[in-house]
Amino acid sequence: MKYPKSYIDNLSVLNTDSFDKRRFKEVFEMSLGLQKIRAEGELPMFEPLLADIWASLYKMKPEITERDVDNILMVNKSLMERIMKDKYFGEYRNFTRLDDFSSAIATVKFGDRVNQWLADQKKEDEKFQKQMQELHTFKRKSQMQEREVNTENGILESEEIFTEAITKFNEKLQWMLQNNSDSFSELLTHAMEETEQVKDSLKSLLGGYSAGSGDAELKKIPLRDQILLAEKIAANNKMKEIADWAGRLKQIAGNKQKRKKSDSIERSGITLGNDVERLLPIELSLYTHLITKNDFLRRLVEGQTMQYEQKGRKILGKGPIILCLDQSGSMQILETQSKGFSLALMSIARKQGRDFCLILFSSSTQILTFEKGKIKTSDIIHLAQTFLGGGTNFSLPLEGAVNVINESRFKQADIVFVTDGEDRLSASFLEEFNRKKKEKSFKVLSLVIGRNSIDAVEQFADKVIRIKDLDDEGSFTAFEI
Repeated sequence: MKYPKSYIDNLSVLNTDSFDKRRFKEVFEMSLGLQKIRAEGELPMFEPLLADIWASLYKMKPEITERDVDNILMVNKSLMERIMKDKYFGEYRNFTRLDDFSSAIATVKFGDRVNQWLADQKKEDEKFQKQMQELHTFKRKSQMQEREVNTENGILESEEIFTEAITKFNEKLQWMLQNNSDSFSELLTHAMEETEQVKDSLKSLLGGYSAGSGDAELKKIPLRDQILLAEKIAANNKMKEIADWAGRLKQIAGNKQKRKKSDSIERSGITLGNDVERLLPIELSLYTHLITKNDFLRRLVEGQTMQYEQKGRKILGKGPIILCLDQSGSMQILETQSKGFSLALMSIARKQGRDFCLILFSSSTQILTFEKGKIKTSDIIHLAQTFLGGGTNFSLPLEGAVNVINESRFKQADIVFVTDGEDRLSASFLEEFNRKKKEKSFKVLSLVIGRNSIDAVEQFADKVIRIKDLDDEGSFTAFEI
């Protein structure tokens, strides 16, 4: 049956208000996933069902309405009653309540799983399949015919026939929900697990390396972009793998940076204070004697005990971090790992307020720059979808790196050069590159994957480390820059 869009938008079996309806409409327009599921919906009124699933997850106190609902919504009401009575539904809401993003992704997952469950029931029960086919046939016929809507009650002339069909279908559905309760609960559990995994992946991609930074970074991004990236992750295993590697390697990067910060603190004199870990040996000896112990404790409380003064090295004024990443054909096996590695290095740049440049190279180059290490949703999608392939040319990325440094307002820079290949560099190129390196005070760390010759990289790198892949302990040296 062909109902006006405004009429469908207001159909609900929950205690939804004008805000709920308006907000879902906004979310629906942002989400290609919701639009796709609506188009594939097994039920005639699937969009209102999605709106109610969203409201049940998002609202503070969702309730099934006590008033009689339109006949066309009786199936939706049966499904929503079953969903909201599920024994784990309260736990699901702890994750989604008043959370726009989590509610939107969970609605996509719930809607998809409900569609899947209905399709499975059709295969197993011929009567159920026939009833559903009758509903869809009736719907298609009514959509092909031009009928006038009764302005008084907003229904079509053929409502009685449809009501009889949907009543029988609803009776069968309720019986199947009761007799296949475990399988329905299982699909809801899987839907929520997938929602949590997608959100974790999104935080891994967007967050820094400190605990909780993923949630903070997520809040800075428009909901439309969050949903877009989340749906890309959900539909693309490569995106999931990149997110997994990014999360793991960012954590390692954070630990390396903390250790570096701790190691950089030097004793640079003596001062007064009450930091027990920095007390001078003579003060500790005073504590061990009965005569001087009380005086020591008094001075400790007053912050008058002698201790080492410590000062950390400053990192302000550092130039860009430049990652030259080999994307020749042989590196494809490490594609997702290398992109996670790139995002981990980028998180260091963001933390330190340094520009980050990613130079993808093979027999050609692609240069991506990120001011202060900040990456947009579109950039993450582009990075995930980009792989150059081809041969190996070292001079192209090195020239690109020098150009980036020349354009930088800082003199210092760090270049990380990752490759599993070999190349020949001319003497004139090496002479000019090393002259620029001295002039601009930048350093080059080269990570060489596999057993290929390191003769070429030794001619331009300050340090060369052999690794088996980018999850090798040696590769983590890059996180200390």
